[in-house]
Amino acid sequence: MTQQTAALDVQTVSPRTAIIRIAGDLTAAREAALMDAYNAAATAETRAVILDFTNLEYMNSTGIGLLVTLLVRANRQRQKLLACGFTDHYRQILELTRLDDAIGIHDTEADAITAAES
Repeated sequence: MTQQTAALDVQTVSPRTAIIRIAGDLTAAREAALMDAYNAAATAETRAVILDFTNLEYMNSTGIGLLVTLLVRANRQRQKLLACGFTDHYRQILELTRLDDAIGIHDTEADAITAAES
C-alpha cells in the first residue's frame, strides 16, 4: 500500500516494514510533513522504518536534527530506523555526526528492505 502524506511517499512493504521516500529538501519547513509520514508508517506492528533519500536535494542541520528526532521516536517504539539512497556528501555528514552508528545505512532500498526483514 502506498500513500502520499504531506508530499512524502509512505509505502507499507510488509506488516513489519514501511518506507518513507523523501524528495526535495529536508529542512525545518518539512518537519510537520516528516512527522506525519512517520506517524503513517509506524503502526503498532511496524518493526522497521526505512527512510529513502534517493531523491533528496538538500538537507541542513535542522534536517539532521529531524533524523535524530525520528531515531528517538523509533527507539521508544522498539523499531529499527534504516536509511538508503544517500550521496557520498550526506554519508560523510552521517559519519561525522555518528548517526551512521545508530541508523542502519544501506546503498539501495532493496538492501534496506532485506536488512529490515531479517
